[in-house]
Amino acid sequence: MPKTTFQNIIFTLIMAFCMVYVMICYNIALNTGGMCYQVFLMAFHEMLIMWPVAFVLEFFLVDKLAHKLAFRIVSPQDKPVFIVLTISAIIVLIMCPTMSLIATILFKDAGSEFVSVWLQTVLFNFPVAFFWQICYCGPLVRWIFRMLFRKQLENPNA
Repeated sequence: MPKTTFQNIIFTLIMAFCMVYVMICYNIALNTGGMCYQVFLMAFHEMLIMWPVAFVLEFFLVDKLAHKLAFRIVSPQDKPVFIVLTISAIIVLIMCPTMSLIATILFKDAGSEFVSVWLQTVLFNFPVAFFWQICYCGPLVRWIFRMLFRKQLENPNA
């Protein structure tokens, strides 16, 4: 969807923020025994670390890899919705284990149970991340992006 590097930076910043914030809230709620208003504030502490990490991973590695892998499944002639869904699904398949690994290292006291804690984190996070990306975050961020860059997307020469 983004046509320029600047647009891609903005799109990735918004997408990473949306995905990371919700996943942090979810994980804090799991760890504290449920959702409460305090969780929304607590999440901003982890955002200072996890949002830049997610942006860097997504922008420099995962997006290119996801596109490469997606076009082994779909072709440019397929309907755009299928292409977007395939790329989004692959991004979640890569980002969820990676971000769960980073969160396990930084925020969980896993000790000698590191691998099992990380695997449990991935298994708990994946369904939520996938659902959130495909059904809510992805469409919302694409809509916000289209609103921000409406003129440039309608008239690429402007």
